[in-house]
Amino acid sequence: MRRAVVNKKYGVSALFWVLLLGLGFIQTVAATLPLTVSGESIPSLAPILDKSMPAVVNISTLQNIRVNDNPLMQDPFFRRFFQAPRQRQRQQNSSLGSGVIIDSRLGLILTNNHVIDKADEILVTLSDKRQFKAKLIGKDPEADVAVIQIPADNLVELPVADSSRLRVGDFVIAIGNPFGLGQTVTSGIVSALGRTGLGIEGYEDFIQTDASINPGNSGGALINLKGELIGINTAILAPNGGNVGIGFAIPSNMAMTLKNSLVQYGEVRRGLLGISTQDLTPDLVKAFELAENYGAVISRVQAGSSAERAGLEAGDIIRSVNNLKIKNSPQIRNIIGLLQIGDQVDITILRNGRLQNIKAIVGKPVSLAIKGQSIHKTLTGVVLSVVQKDRVPGILVNQVDSGSYAWNAGLRPGDIILSVNRYRVQTLPDLKKVAVSSNRLLLNIQRGRDAFFIVLH
Repeated sequence: MRRAVVNKKYGVSALFWVLLLGLGFIQTVAATLPLTVSGESIPSLAPILDKSMPAVVNISTLQNIRVNDNPLMQDPFFRRFFQAPRQRQRQQNSSLGSGVIIDSRLGLILTNNHVIDKADEILVTLSDKRQFKAKLIGKDPEADVAVIQIPADNLVELPVADSSRLRVGDFVIAIGNPFGLGQTVTSGIVSALGRTGLGIEGYEDFIQTDASINPGNSGGALINLKGELIGINTAILAPNGGNVGIGFAIPSNMAMTLKNSLVQYGEVRRGLLGISTQDLTPDLVKAFELAENYGAVISRVQAGSSAERAGLEAGDIIRSVNNLKIKNSPQIRNIIGLLQIGDQVDITILRNGRLQNIKAIVGKPVSLAIKGQSIHKTLTGVVLSVVQKDRVPGILVNQVDSGSYAWNAGLRPGDIILSVNRYRVQTLPDLKKVAVSSNRLLLNIQRGRDAFFIVLH
């Protein structure tokens, strides 16, 4: 154990002044703390939580999974020999999460998509122990947001704050249902803002906080000291499987914008501007002879796109979008991703040393679909496409017939084919070139947050 040592050169006099200064510091800190909060003799978050916690709900889901009763019955020969139909039994998977009531009149609850994804039944438990089956209103896997609805009266909703006014160091409180324990509260500060490029979601603009967020907190509320919603708790960085004080929440402004689209359409109808951008590195700043290092450079403009019609060119430096100063390339993708088809975008660019203002219209995404059997016999009953989005491209599985060979092998709608026979494929011609001369297809699949291989032969 380390001990404090007083230098003998200064003797007892120095020790006296150290103690005196220490007592003065303690008195100064104590004087800055409130003596009472709502009549309580000590500072407490309880008055805020009394109003906020009833607006945070626990969510449990059930998913019915069909499994074969007998593995031998998977073989068509045995089924035909024994003249037995394919027998199946149901197995249930369950999961836990949280949600936030954001409209007490309509019973609307905001949560994460991964909390309710693939659920056959969604059960909501309120803080007063009432339980209701919820209806799915809409979901957006790209941003991990979903809206559900319950037929309940006397609900408490959380007021929503403007998350753009958050500052690093602001105090925050996380409310959720970690590990199925029931409502739990943790506190901390805003550690960082605008976190992107984490690979957690397709669209990222996270609030980072050191308030403890654990499994089951997903979809819960991150609130300020006024009891206002500033974020939806979504993920943690956990290298060793535990909480290390790095949690992420979707900002309330982003979540509410997505909520409006989900309530109106049941989905988020994202459009396309038609540009690819990249961050400004020191080398690019020097090459473009830039005086200020902020923004993102356009590396490609798609032919026939809204960006081309508006006059954007490769090499343009985007300084701002809709009056928001651009710090990096992912920020542009997030801004465009929150807009609807037909919305106008005001873009300030730097071209040849001069600032220009350009107006563009968000267009419809271009989609090209093709039947799988035209590429390979094992893909019969599969419809494939490439949806042009500003992300790492792959081959999208649009449709899989439930009785097809590909379905039985494990291919599902929504899967992204990243590679075939260990060759990276980004376009349908890429896929056809690799597959046409092969008897067997080794597909590297991305499904949500998971990636795995499927063999078709």
